[in-house]
Amino acid sequence: MDLRRIRCVVCIYAVVLLFFNSPCSVTAGDIVHDDDSSPKKPGCENDFVLVKVQTWIDGIEDSEYVGVGARFGTTIVSKEKNANQKRLTLADPRDCCSAPKNKLTGDVIMVYRGHCKFTTKANVAQAAGASAVLIVNNQKELYKMVCEPDETDLDIHIPAVMLPQDAGASLEKMLMNSSSVFVQLYSPRRPLVDIAEVFLWLMAVGTILCASYWSAWSAREAAIEQDKLLKDASDEFPTVKDTGTGGVVDINTASAILFVVVASCFLVMLYEFMSDWFIELLVVLFAIGGAEGLQTCLVAFLSRWFKRTAESFIRVPFLGAVSHLTLAVSPFCIAFAVVWAVRRTVSFAWIGQDVLGIALIITVLQIVRIPNLKVGTVLLSCAFLYDIFWVFVSKKLFHESVMIVVARGDRSGEDGIPMLLKIPRMFDPWGGYSIIGFGDILLPGLLIAFSLRYDWLAKKNLRAGYFLWAMLAYGLGLLVTYVALNLMDGHGQPALLYIVPFTLGTFLALGRKRGDLKVLWTKGEPERVCPHVRLEPAEESSQEEN
Repeated sequence: MDLRRIRCVVCIYAVVLLFFNSPCSVTAGDIVHDDDSSPKKPGCENDFVLVKVQTWIDGIEDSEYVGVGARFGTTIVSKEKNANQKRLTLADPRDCCSAPKNKLTGDVIMVYRGHCKFTTKANVAQAAGASAVLIVNNQKELYKMVCEPDETDLDIHIPAVMLPQDAGASLEKMLMNSSSVFVQLYSPRRPLVDIAEVFLWLMAVGTILCASYWSAWSAREAAIEQDKLLKDASDEFPTVKDTGTGGVVDINTASAILFVVVASCFLVMLYEFMSDWFIELLVVLFAIGGAEGLQTCLVAFLSRWFKRTAESFIRVPFLGAVSHLTLAVSPFCIAFAVVWAVRRTVSFAWIGQDVLGIALIITVLQIVRIPNLKVGTVLLSCAFLYDIFWVFVSKKLFHESVMIVVARGDRSGEDGIPMLLKIPRMFDPWGGYSIIGFGDILLPGLLIAFSLRYDWLAKKNLRAGYFLWAMLAYGLGLLVTYVALNLMDGHGQPALLYIVPFTLGTFLALGRKRGDLKVLWTKGEPERVCPHVRLEPAEESSQEEN
């Protein structure tokens, strides 16, 4: 197939992919409110936990909602078998700032936020005989209920749970239309490590491993071919210039710096214009890029067994010369991408997204390259700052993390956007996905692929080279990301915050220790002696005269 066409199609989408990195996890329940100003104290020292609220309407199990437990009140049981069903009652008055008119013997009372403190509502509900209080927020998000710094009346012995606004509206509708509504509260614990994170780690590391070997193999083949051309041409031409590597796009320092600006603009555009039609556009782009990447990978893989088919070409209108193997593989790749795009909302659609994403990443890493360590350092440093800003600092400007909102697709009604690898959390009672953005694989992958190309051209073994240590550093950095993710109670973490220092720091430290840093920084490849290249005729004649 025409390599220039592949490079054009894949690299256009690669520009989009490189501009998006995502936090490493998306789970149920969005919790807001910074409670640093309200430290723990006696009677108000609970850890914030997500709470499941199961419902039964007239004895038939119905919907389940997610809330967050308050800093005050008794702790909520963690196992479903230990939770008891209690009748749900709507408070009267609704705000529960004064004693309810109805008796609440053992009932769970649902109240609305406002007009008085959270602890006041809980104390009033407790005095009326309620077994728990559900406080409905006035927004769609959850809210961490804390105590005021000067509060002293904190002898609360019933659980208090905050529910989002839409959950409260649904429960009130149930109460109005049904004779009896019962609820059950429990807070299952999230496992420290979910098997999805292990598989995602293996996918990310395996993708870079495959892409690096393909890139290094192509570079070595190109170097061998160039040496052969130089040797053959030395008998006919006095000088031969470096012809370069065809079909490869080298990133320069200027484009690496420009990355931050363009990436930020693209992310803000996603954040501001996120809608159904915008998601559809991204799906189409991803399907095209994914089909092209899958086709490129399959053709390269199958050509080892079908060499004659891969080397025989036919001219196709608008496409130019296309190999017979490409023609045989293309319908399958296009059909795979179309089926995924049409059925992307089904539960197992993540498999198709991951297959297309991995194929695209491998193809991009084979085509897009960094020429030296200087460009790699600038690119990863910019990406490092970009990730931190849009996950953490953007909260102060936009009142929410732009990167996390975009990754989850909160404003689109879709389950995230097709710019990441994801695996459903298999043993997590809260569900959700473990995810990693394409940029979190592509950007470090550029540096790691460069390290293997250098090792092969310099004829270094694994231990004496840089690739093994760069791969280990990437794997360790990604592992630390998951540790931080669990320590931060499931809040999204920017993977490059941990991956870049490990990967880039290891490379720079090893290069300096071994004395290769100058060559790595400027040239990016070892010196190759070409003794068979003939001298200029002018130089030869001057030597004869002497």
